Amino acid sequence: MKVDFLYSTDFQTMNALELSETCMHLLCSAGEGSFVFNERCYHIVKNDLVVIPYPARVSNIAAHADMRVEWFAADYKFLQNLLPSNNYSIGGSISLNQDPVIKLTDEQASLLLADFHRLRDRMGDRHLLFYRELMGSLCLTMMYDIFEPHAQRDATDSHTDRTAYIVKQLMDLLSTGISRTEREVSYYAARLNVSSKYLSATVKRVTGHSVSSYIDRHTVPILKNYLNDERLSLTQISERMNFASLSYFSRYCTKHLGQSPSEYRRSLQPK
Repeated sequence: MKVDFLYSTDFQTMNALELSETCMHLLCSAGEGSFVFNERCYHIVKNDLVVIPYPARVSNIAAHADMRVEWFAADYKFLQNLLPSNNYSIGGSISLNQDPVIKLTDEQASLLLADFHRLRDRMGDRHLLFYRELMGSLCLTMMYDIFEPHAQRDATDSHTDRTAYIVKQLMDLLSTGISRTEREVSYYAARLNVSSKYLSATVKRVTGHSVSSYIDRHTVPILKNYLNDERLSLTQISERMNFASLSYFSRYCTKHLGQSPSEYRRSLQPK
């Protein structure tokens, strides 16, 4: 069963199967515990925040009797779609895949708990017409409150190894908007002077995601911007984005927007 939003105080259920498509945000408020993620063991204590996409990958969960946590999980794709493609969130997600634990100050922990509680208290308002928009705004506030301590942590970390360098170079390339016309993994591998196999394996190992997923994540906002411009025909958009044919362009839209280009444009019209 797919989960949109879930709140709990149970540390032992942080890797439940129902959370497999979510991103979890867990804050330890007392005691201590541990878990294994990406074959590495992490020990957490009071004011430690854990951010893990797809937490079903967590194992070996252990906690002292006095441990207290609160966590909020939301559909991973829903959260990703809230943020611009070039946002700090992309680099941040890479960093968190390598080390999901962020140490907070008392003030930062208090702020984040308030975010959790606002989300918890509004989760039951599914009857509201703009429920997902409401929850999205609260999730966005939570994520920006997390960005601050996360950015502070990463500013003091050194990422000099070749794998981290390759991933950073890929993200720098994508941030230029080059995916408007270049969406093949082989293109980026050639630009970085590595093989496609090496680039794919490195990005997957470092980030937990495929090269194609990052290419698409940068491309979709470009696609939406073009579709939002009524001055451009679908043929013009297809040509500007270097699709081999209009039918391939249509299939790409359907895959990533859930609608054909024409249907997407109709959805923008006032009812």
